Amino acid sequence: MKDLVAKINAEFETFKTESESLLEKGVKAAGARARKSTLELEKLLKEFRKVSVEESKK
Repeated sequence: MKDLVAKINAEFETFKTESESLLEKGVKAAGARARKSTLELEKLLKEFRKVSVEESKK
């Protein structure tokens, strides 16, 4: 579970960096990287929900 939370935090930092680069500097490629990061975050958050529910049942 700790690994999963660490991955979520790392991916969020990537999203944050790329989205700031897009908004502040106008780097179009950063937009694509930020969108890719959101897809990865979605997968990780779904996994977190699954693991969290399993842990709560114990």
